[in-house]
Amino acid sequence: MEYRYLGNSGLKVSTITYGNWLTHASQVENDVAIQCVRAALDAGISTFDTADTYANTAAEVVLGEALKGERRESLEILTKVYWPTGPKGKNDTGLSRKHIMESINGSLRRLQTDYVDVYQAHRYDTETPLAETMQAFADIVRQGKALYIGVSEWTADQIRDGVKLSRELGFQLVSNQPQYSMLWRVIEDEVIPTSEELGLSQIVFSPVAQGVLTGKYLPGQPVPEGSRATDDKGGADFVKRFLREDVLERVQALRPVADQAGLTMAQLAVAWVLHNPNVASAIIGASRPEQVTENVKAVGVSLAPELIALIDEVLGDVVERDANLTQENAPAQRPV
Repeated sequence: MEYRYLGNSGLKVSTITYGNWLTHASQVENDVAIQCVRAALDAGISTFDTADTYANTAAEVVLGEALKGERRESLEILTKVYWPTGPKGKNDTGLSRKHIMESINGSLRRLQTDYVDVYQAHRYDTETPLAETMQAFADIVRQGKALYIGVSEWTADQIRDGVKLSRELGFQLVSNQPQYSMLWRVIEDEVIPTSEELGLSQIVFSPVAQGVLTGKYLPGQPVPEGSRATDDKGGADFVKRFLREDVLERVQALRPVADQAGLTMAQLAVAWVLHNPNVASAIIGASRPEQVTENVKAVGVSLAPELIALIDEVLGDVVERDANLTQENAPAQRPV
């Protein structure tokens, strides 16, 4: 395992983060979830990402149980706030002071810890003044309930505004958690340059494009049983954008590239995102322990410039690069 600094902070995270979106307390049984966490720890993964909204708070409970007994100082635990939780009442969502202050206490209780290393705004809240949100985060840092603050899927302008306020309030925004993969590069033109300028790293999710870059979805064939594309709890909605025939055909054309690099398709995809110097860590999920073991083999892989160029040539115009999609895919108002 390798470890990278998170933004301009002194905090190091493992280059692979274990995340439990759509798996713990949802797709896999708790005993398998614990086996996956053990595999992550055995592989040197020290960074674990979750959110209060995953399985409506139950995913945090499972992760807390799985990490119980580990030396807390050796771990980096990340969680998030924004999406509806609990009974999903009028104040059970968003980034108001009320929801943030109540949510951090609930997350700490479920995770069985006194603090999280990074507390993240899971989206930008258009209905709450940014100053109110940032003041709440500042207070949480001063209370010692979170050591650092991050955001997720914020635009470059939103990151810039957030950093300005965080500096005035005396704390750091250290990270952004966006979707990023060979197929989804919308952060490259604006978000990454802004983050580099202001001292934030990316902790990216879906580096294998919800499984599409593993090559298991074949053009002209039904989606595999038990795959994310058959998951009616949210996974299917997320992956469908990549299930076009032209995308799947280009992905299959990456197989010789992976073979040339001596990697599996999934390992190539993870190594590709880690090739970007602004990416501190790539989040992987797992429904089986062996998936963790295989994916961490991407750590330390150096992809030659000609291989990177070949990937671009193979994928061609199926790569999504439109920077406006970060804003367009964001909720225009708080979800209920």
